[in-house]
Amino acid sequence: MGLMDIMGLMIQLTDKLIDTDEVLRSVASAQAGAAVLFLGTTRQFTGERQTASLDYECYPEMAEKKMAELEAEARRRWPIVECAIVHRLGHLPLGEASVAIAVSTAHRGDAFAAAQWLIDTLKEVVPIWKRENWSDGTTEWVHPGLGEQRPMTNNK
Repeated sequence: MGLMDIMGLMIQLTDKLIDTDEVLRSVASAQAGAAVLFLGTTRQFTGERQTASLDYECYPEMAEKKMAELEAEARRRWPIVECAIVHRLGHLPLGEASVAIAVSTAHRGDAFAAAQWLIDTLKEVVPIWKRENWSDGTTEWVHPGLGEQRPMTNNK
């Protein structure tokens, strides 16, 4: 899958485990006094429903383009030194990271604010679809910007 690395920007879609050390190293800079790393991980329960695993799918060119637009907007809003956005695709068991966002800035407040805006906005607008695989054998697709709960489908 793609990797864009332009002027300190790292945008990546991967079907491999996210290397969090690499993501954090990619935003390191002598100009930054703060670096924030956010990880979204596969949790066991969504509400009262037990998750067995997740699957992520996307149209890579569209997802990468939208991720680059978010990075550019974040740079307009905050004095970002470096930024990295990595999203996992494919099948994820419990506990594995599905997304990593790292931001470095001169001061911590900007780093926290930019990272939070990036993950919140990514979940709303980037065309990456998540299928919840429930422990009862049913599945449910969650689409960007449509909330967390969608009608269930049954794979039995």
